[in-house]
Amino acid sequence: MKISLVTPAGKQSRAGNRTTAARWARILADLGHRVTISEAAGGEKADMMVAVHAWRSARSIRAFSERHPDRPLVVLLAGTDIYRFQHSHPEETLESMERATMLVGLHDLVHRAIPSRFGGKLRVIYQSALPPTALRAPSSRRFQVCVAGHLRDEKDPLRAAFAARLAPPESRLRVVQLGQAHGEDWARAAETEMASNPRYVWRGEVSGGEVRRQFAASHAMVISSVMEGGANVVSEAVVAGLPVIASRIDGNIGLLGKDYAGYYPAGDTGALAVLLQRVETDQDFLKLLSAQCRQRRPLFRRAREQAAWRRLLAELKRGS
Repeated sequence: MKISLVTPAGKQSRAGNRTTAARWARILADLGHRVTISEAAGGEKADMMVAVHAWRSARSIRAFSERHPDRPLVVLLAGTDIYRFQHSHPEETLESMERATMLVGLHDLVHRAIPSRFGGKLRVIYQSALPPTALRAPSSRRFQVCVAGHLRDEKDPLRAAFAARLAPPESRLRVVQLGQAHGEDWARAAETEMASNPRYVWRGEVSGGEVRRQFAASHAMVISSVMEGGANVVSEAVVAGLPVIASRIDGNIGLLGKDYAGYYPAGDTGALAVLLQRVETDQDFLKLLSAQCRQRRPLFRRAREQAAWRRLLAELKRGS
């Protein structure tokens, strides 16, 4: 098939939407299809459209659906679709869900947050990550914790930095933040925090290679988001063998499992500080998190993600 893959993130973007689109394009090409990535519209001659983001891609979804009502249309539900835009912008977001032949969610608990009438066409596809090319070698001088993700409201990005302020004087904790600031306010907030918090450093937007190097040098990763659709950074950390400390939200629980021991209540600085202190000082607890992440690792293999797409495409073919 000729597949039109639409994503709101531009070519130079390192946003999760673009990363997902690029990886899916490679997977679909490996399955024998011709894939074109565009930021809007497109799909005029395509046999099928895959749209990343129900709300941000709503115009492209509507255009393809009206032009080709008999052709498959797959829509990825981003975290903001699920936990924000279906409530703040219901007309466009729910229309995209209605028009979709299939909906794709990235974690196990998406079904709890969308209208039940869409449950029958929801499929979960875990985002894969490539195994690391180098062994992890965490710093011996510091207990380094990495936070990877753009600085924006949904990520609650400075929560780990705030928690680090509560570490006892003897702690070797250091929080390394990676990601572009979405707006001057976030940039100023990170710079101000860095100037006054000796346990925190913000490195800004970095390459994927640099993220992997920081993972290799870290003892743990914090994902502090207040909403997530199923962050690929969790897959990457788990595959890299990096224990994860995560806010207790559906988007994280749906990847790490309900019994994972490394959760804290989203937005709770004190609880996160306690957890950071525990992973630094309690080797048995850190080993437990590592073991639990190892158990989840098979979910994030490239072969599994490719097989999920093969099944979805076969299902679409049978239904056509």
